[in-house]
Amino acid sequence: MKILVINGPNLNMLGIREPDIYGSDTYDKLCRMINAHCDEMGVQAEIYQSNHEGDLIDKIQSAYGTADGIVINPAAYTHTSVALLDALKAVGLPTVEVHISDVSAREDFRQISYVRAACERTVCGHGFAGYTEAIDYLVNERTPK
Repeated sequence: MKILVINGPNLNMLGIREPDIYGSDTYDKLCRMINAHCDEMGVQAEIYQSNHEGDLIDKIQSAYGTADGIVINPAAYTHTSVALLDALKAVGLPTVEVHISDVSAREDFRQISYVRAACERTVCGHGFAGYTEAIDYLVNERTPK
């Protein structure tokens, strides 16, 4: 099984950006944790981060025919990008939306998620562990038996 993990804008700044919200762990640590978890589960992970919407769309489209599922933290694009939603719908892969913080307890504009309409599940406010929860869901619930 191959899972594409996509991270949107500013996630490369984890550990620096608003540590009171996102914690002090770095993006590199997140990637190491994801890779270690996938290795333990016998899953191949590809991790991708971009601050550019078009690059994220291109990466989603590249998953068609090559990945079995997507874990996506669109970051700020969650609340603004119909284009990411359309890309996820186009590839039709099982997708889980992840947010490190609990967006439901934050600003009003963060209550809207455009990508959620293309996702089977959303994990919010579980920190880095939200990524492993999303991977576990894809492996355990979406793997053909």
